[in-house]
Amino acid sequence: MLKITGWQLEGARPEYDHYVLIAAPHTSNWDLPLMLAFAAAFNIKVTWMAKHNLFFWPMGWFMRAMGGMPIIRHKNMSVVDAMVEAFKTVPHLVLVVPTEGTRNRTEHWKSGFYHIARQAGVPIVPSFLDYGRKCGGFGPAYVTTDNVRADMQYFRDFYTGMKGRFPDKFGPIRLKEEENRDA
Repeated sequence: MLKITGWQLEGARPEYDHYVLIAAPHTSNWDLPLMLAFAAAFNIKVTWMAKHNLFFWPMGWFMRAMGGMPIIRHKNMSVVDAMVEAFKTVPHLVLVVPTEGTRNRTEHWKSGFYHIARQAGVPIVPSFLDYGRKCGGFGPAYVTTDNVRADMQYFRDFYTGMKGRFPDKFGPIRLKEEENRDA
């Protein structure tokens, strides 16, 4: 499917069994099927989080079969804690997190991916769909440090020049934590 539509594979398959896979830029509904196609092309079984109301009948079973995990955001529960626990109990887990949390422009990335990786002790692997060059794939795994600003600089450098399907919807790569404390 990817070759027929003119998309090219880039990068290598990550060598880890456990990691957080960040999906960016996330500006279109087409990002999910393309991400799943790239994961399949690299023979990676992914688990991806999405808001629970996308798992309606009769599509819910299909979404789960494709690796979807419903997240109920209106309940008082910690998604980060639940995902950290999943990394402890699931033998092979590649957790896809759309860092922007929406297809619309935001001024900050959601920090859940970062906190999940740090608390679970797993690396973060950047994935990408660059509509400008019509290629997608994976970058090198990154292990976080105690310096959130330096960690995020890695991702800013990685995604420089990449374009989402709707480039104006891809906001700055930064966490609120970078502004709120001396990182």
